[in-house]
Amino acid sequence: MKRTTIYTCFLLLMLASCTKKYEEINTNPNAIVNPGAAELPFLFTRAEDLAMFSTSYQVAQNLNADQYAQYFACNATSFPSDRYVMRSDWFNSAWIRLYTGVVPQLQTIFKQTDAGSSQYALANIVWVLAFHRVTDYWGPIPYFKAGEPGTTVPYDAQDKIYDDFFKRLTSAVNVLKTKTGETPFGSYDIIYGGKVDKWIKFANTLRLRLALRISRVDPARARTEAEAAYTAGVMNASPTDDALLQKSLNGSDINGLSQMSDWNEFRMSAAMESVLKGYKDPRLPVYFLPATNTQTFEGLRNGLTATQLTQAQNTAAANSHVGPRWSSVAAGGISDFLATPQNVMCAAEAYFLRAEGAMLGWNMGGTAKELYEAGITQSLKQWGITDNAAILAYINGITPAEAPADFLNSPALVSFPVMFDVANPAVQKAQISLQKWLALFPDGCEAWADYRRSKTFNLYPIANSDNPDVTSPATQWIRRLTFLTQEQENNGAAMSDAVNLLKGPDKITTPLWWDKN
Repeated sequence: MKRTTIYTCFLLLMLASCTKKYEEINTNPNAIVNPGAAELPFLFTRAEDLAMFSTSYQVAQNLNADQYAQYFACNATSFPSDRYVMRSDWFNSAWIRLYTGVVPQLQTIFKQTDAGSSQYALANIVWVLAFHRVTDYWGPIPYFKAGEPGTTVPYDAQDKIYDDFFKRLTSAVNVLKTKTGETPFGSYDIIYGGKVDKWIKFANTLRLRLALRISRVDPARARTEAEAAYTAGVMNASPTDDALLQKSLNGSDINGLSQMSDWNEFRMSAAMESVLKGYKDPRLPVYFLPATNTQTFEGLRNGLTATQLTQAQNTAAANSHVGPRWSSVAAGGISDFLATPQNVMCAAEAYFLRAEGAMLGWNMGGTAKELYEAGITQSLKQWGITDNAAILAYINGITPAEAPADFLNSPALVSFPVMFDVANPAVQKAQISLQKWLALFPDGCEAWADYRRSKTFNLYPIANSDNPDVTSPATQWIRRLTFLTQEQENNGAAMSDAVNLLKGPDKITTPLWWDKN
């Protein structure tokens, strides 16, 4: 990060020298050059893109969150992160995209626009979108002083960060409600094209997501925020409300999951196989392709060793590739797979959040059963399953998950069916969480965070742990990423405070503030 900053500042200094503008000598060398109003839309585009780790998807998300959520399992023999090895040189990509990408873009918009403007409001929403993904990786992170020059940057407690999230989202919605006739950033907004009504629903749904995240650590605040978010209006229809980051076939604008799919380094997890096949889920051929060897859907257990991955049953050809929309024609996909939009948030999630809130006695506008079934309906419609008879048949399904017949002869992941259990609240909670897990695909960042927070059903223990802090995978699981080596080297003065704020050792088994399992 320091080298990047120094190099950028050197280029800016050279440009200044060429034009004989020596006043930059007295200017903060770490600041981004302030653009005019005409350039702000470009900065917003970049912030949206980097908030979702678009230019570093593999190392910022796929090799950690996507696999820790057990959407995918790693089949590359040289990649150890699926066995809980912490690779700071990979995972720092998420950190760098936030602090050297998103933060300066949005801070420039904040400085160049009025706090009551629609542009400022959208920047606030994307700020929360970007930061909540990163704090939910590590816990305490630099937040309130992020982007400010200094020899060290302090870390902030996660509860204080979340408090600011709620304030920003509330403020943004209050502003946007008075700006519904505007189209901030226009077509440079690559999620909603400047549609204010969509951004209001998005912000409220994000607020609802974060409210459920803190429901066990601060239930009173969670209820207040959740009910206010629902009352203000959340997403309710797919695909019209779904937030999708638009992609193209050019350069760095391509879909990160699509880009890496042909590298053949990950496959469907055994957890996904167990549930999707057992439930006869119509999303199965959307999410995954049949294995080329057998033309059946097959998955891998997470955490297999390099030796185990060389066994015939565990090779790429013997297991299911990610689905057609993220795959090349050669792999069984589509010609414009690189331009598949990236999922940011879907309407189905809003219904599952409301269903869980209803179980807690919150005012969510329906019963848990009604909202659960509506969430399933919206998810199926999101992925192109629109036949009402097929949707109803799935909702009323009574078959449980099945044993995936994988290399380790794993049992079925769960024993309950899709049909809502009207008699058992513990099963109801698990059903809501499991269907939300299915609906969030392929967003491993949110799926992993929500799993750690709720833990109402159990994913498979990893087959092998190469992390010394996980000695019993059957009873231990990864709950965070450890602090980065680069931060220990470059921001060492703040690191002891960071560990104190974590309230536990800097290990993957230390729970975050909101994780009470």
